[in-house]
Amino acid sequence: MSTSTSELRADAPPPAPPRRRQRWNWREIGLAALLIVPNLALLVVFTYRPLVDNIRLSFYNWNISSPRMTFIGLDNYIEWFTSRDSWTIMANTVIFTVAAVAGSMVLGLALALLLDQKLVGRGAVRSMVFAPYVISGAAIGVAFQFVFDPTFGLIQDVLDRVGITAPNFYQDPGWALFMVTVTYIWKNLGYVFVIYLAALQGRRKDLDEAAEIDGTSPTRHFFRVVLPQLRPTTFFLSVTVLLSSFQVFDIIAAMTQGGPLGIGTTTIVFQVYQETFVNSRAGYGATVATIMFTIVLIITLIQVRFQDRTDT
Repeated sequence: MSTSTSELRADAPPPAPPRRRQRWNWREIGLAALLIVPNLALLVVFTYRPLVDNIRLSFYNWNISSPRMTFIGLDNYIEWFTSRDSWTIMANTVIFTVAAVAGSMVLGLALALLLDQKLVGRGAVRSMVFAPYVISGAAIGVAFQFVFDPTFGLIQDVLDRVGITAPNFYQDPGWALFMVTVTYIWKNLGYVFVIYLAALQGRRKDLDEAAEIDGTSPTRHFFRVVLPQLRPTTFFLSVTVLLSSFQVFDIIAAMTQGGPLGIGTTTIVFQVYQETFVNSRAGYGATVATIMFTIVLIITLIQVRFQDRTDT
């Protein structure tokens, strides 16, 4: 019996060493706090606090020139959701955003694929494509007024030479919205192009070589080899271009002032400006801004959720 007991003790695993008490590296903690706390403070002061104040202001009736505010509850929200103009403005925003995002990404990817090839003068062309992105939107809006001018504009001159009457971009709401959308796509194209070009240059070359050895057609090679590697970049661009499209103000202000017919090219962000600073209805403008923030937040969460599902 004693022999078997000793054998069991010999076969038993050695006792676990006592856990050492974890020591805090106060130097690293202090360095992390030094780097993180100022950024968090800036976010709280300049992002989260104004956001909370804006939501609070949306429940008040406030003339921006008056020192007093009157609490009215949900009246601003009820007014916005029951107004016909609100749904016209929402339609303008959706059309502009969808066209701007799709146009920028499709054209940006096409240019990136073209200028990723070994072409003569491609460096100069890349610079020219990217240049409009760094120019002020107001300046581009003023310049494109001469392009779309119905009397002496560039488009008018080109169409006259082929016997076609140019549309009046400043009188028809549909053409006016088309005009500001094209202008924004031209300005934003360089940003999408540069991001896609960087992604193309960083993709796996061995997959391209394998596809070439297998005799894969260019179309199949693009959809089966190149495009899947660009999925993270496409998701990133879809989010950033969507957010920037929702916030376009300068081009609309410079070209149409939200018209024609009052709200022909008015988007939600332009309505925020119009109600707050032109109509002096800061409470109602805060309501529109809160609605816009909610819409953008929901769309972004859906995009992130969709990306998580496709990754898994």
